[in-house]
Amino acid sequence: MDLATLMLIAYRAMDERVIAAMREAGFDVTVAQARIAQRIAEDGSRLTDLAEQAQVTKQTASLLVAALEREGLVERIADPDDGRARLIRFTQKGKAASRRAREVVMGVEQEWNDHLGPELAACLRQALTKLRDIADPYR
Repeated sequence: MDLATLMLIAYRAMDERVIAAMREAGFDVTVAQARIAQRIAEDGSRLTDLAEQAQVTKQTASLLVAALEREGLVERIADPDDGRARLIRFTQKGKAASRRAREVVMGVEQEWNDHLGPELAACLRQALTKLRDIADPYR
């Protein structure tokens, strides 16, 4: 199996665990919504930036953000740097959801570290971080 497929399997396993935990905690989100939400900056993000980072169209990002708004997880506010622009930011409920998602991610990473051992886990993180340098133009 090629390396990219192996990475995708691990990524999807993480996605499934996070989404399941979110639903158990009462947060009704889809994988696509979670992928947009994980890119929201602490002080808020513009829709165009979220779309670019998630590699989706602005229209798709807008639909995903609207669904997150309906769930009460995000809100749109005026951008203090540009009165014509809007920022998407987490509500208190959204911050709680984000914290829960992060807890699950950290737990899964700990399971992976336990399975691989500290040395191999550190090597994996180092290798993937190095690959990110050439693979992710938005970092």
